[in-house]
Amino acid sequence: MSSFSIALPVARDSADGFRMIKDFKSLIKQNLKMLVLTNPGERVMIPDFGIGIRTMLFENFGSETYSNIDSKIREQVKIYMPNIQIISISFDESMIDANQLGIQIMFSIPKIGLTEILKVVVWYKGKIICLINKIK
Repeated sequence: MSSFSIALPVARDSADGFRMIKDFKSLIKQNLKMLVLTNPGERVMIPDFGIGIRTMLFENFGSETYSNIDSKIREQVKIYMPNIQIISISFDESMIDANQLGIQIMFSIPKIGLTEILKVVVWYKGKIICLINKIK
């Protein structure tokens, strides 16, 4: 069966050699996750690509910081993933004292009728938890 991309993180698969993405929904979800987790300058030949979420971990959290993160996410999605519509972006303020940044992005892909939530938690030492929950 044909594939669109290699699935990240890279893992071996007996059928294709490596685990592959074989549908548009999974490809779009992986691309959004990579957009959020990539630091500007990290992607070869596209120096402006990425939100740089890990660099914001030790910011003074408040409405201004949240607004800046929200704006960066919306701006990057508009440029690099125009097929995605951001419905809402929210922040988990209960994690601030633990030096963690929790973000929840609800997005839709109108052309295929998909609505999902991407949850990202970043904490000290650069560790990242990233979950995608299907809404409908």
